[in-house]
Amino acid sequence: MTIWNLGSINADMIYDVPHLPAPGETLAANRLDRFLGGKGANMSVAAARAGARVAHIGAVGPDGRWALERLTEYGVDTRYIAGVQEPTGHAIIAVDTKGENNIILFPGSNHAISRDQLGQALSSASQGDLLVMQNETNLQVEAARMGHELGLTVCYAAAPFQADAVEAVLPYLDFLILNEIEAEQLQQASGQSVTDLEIEHVIVTLGSKGARYYHRGAPSDFPALKVEAVDTTGAGDTFTGYVLAGMDRGMPMAQAISQANRAAALMVTRHGTADVIPDLKEVHEAQFD
Repeated sequence: MTIWNLGSINADMIYDVPHLPAPGETLAANRLDRFLGGKGANMSVAAARAGARVAHIGAVGPDGRWALERLTEYGVDTRYIAGVQEPTGHAIIAVDTKGENNIILFPGSNHAISRDQLGQALSSASQGDLLVMQNETNLQVEAARMGHELGLTVCYAAAPFQADAVEAVLPYLDFLILNEIEAEQLQQASGQSVTDLEIEHVIVTLGSKGARYYHRGAPSDFPALKVEAVDTTGAGDTFTGYVLAGMDRGMPMAQAISQANRAAALMVTRHGTADVIPDLKEVHEAQFD
């Protein structure tokens, strides 16, 4: 089967800083690195490295050829990524000595995906394929509706979080993943807790505590592995990509989540985003305390 990802593609400019800047503070960075990023690209690379066939639906600007080349190198099908006039999206990311971060996003070409492009891509999808989206592109509702009508397993990673964006796609979802704060925000906005949602699979990520999986409302906990984190950027995307790949390969959800926990634990020990996501061999061979 195939994972179809309507997803963002960014240049991630990562600044290593002694602490996260306060309002009005000018802060000298220790280092600057440029990585392939965007929640969409991260998830595509993670799912591909976990052994899934991934087709990415997105857009880059005239400055984005390098991003296409890297996605292709990492095993992602880039035939459905359009070249547009808007500049490629980018993110300015500050990472402190504890591995915590803050991020400024410029959407750019990620909001220039056309309906024709989306339709042409999904016309090649087969019933049983997975479709995943995040809140960094346009056409999320259209894609969710189309995927539902085509019999795809429709998945949504609710970040960056906007309650109205999540509520708009809820009727079409088979799988929802969000973090603990986002789950609280969704409940405040909609009056529904995650156990009230009529969605078969819901995962609430709990950061260093792990993840909680709800199957038709029934919870199961998956503790995180203990590691020394140096950079949490992209860890959630890595987790999601690995879970989706496990679903695509027919794994029981418990096994898919456990494998995704291992991948995310490895990811936080590395500086960077898509370019440093671990592959399946690394995940299987990793030793944890």
